[in-house]
Amino acid sequence: MSHPPSPVIRSMATVAPQPVERTRGAEIQILIGPADGVPNFITRRFKLAPGGRIPCHRHDNIEHEQVMLAGSMVIGFDNREVEVSNGDCIFIPARVAHWYENRSDEPAVFLCMVPKTADYQTEWLEPPEV
Repeated sequence: MSHPPSPVIRSMATVAPQPVERTRGAEIQILIGPADGVPNFITRRFKLAPGGRIPCHRHDNIEHEQVMLAGSMVIGFDNREVEVSNGDCIFIPARVAHWYENRSDEPAVFLCMVPKTADYQTEWLEPPEV
């Protein structure tokens, strides 16, 4: 017999940031997700340092919903670039190639919510940042 999930409340300050592999100047915090018994979504907080970059990649079955919390950055979608800043909301459909770059002097901070899947696959379309 399964039990319904319990509510989860957590301060972002209690979650240690981890470096994001293949990137330059990016860190991630898994704020709420599978380890908390959350059944359908994962909420992550990314911080991209000035000059930081997440290389171009895509996910066949994962869409992203993102909210900029601080700073600004450029996101590339296929062949176009868009600057986003504090307060902007972003939707990236599955299969859309995308990348992130902080060209400003301040950190860019954003939330990224993705569906929980059994197999989170990333196809990297650029080499790792160094």
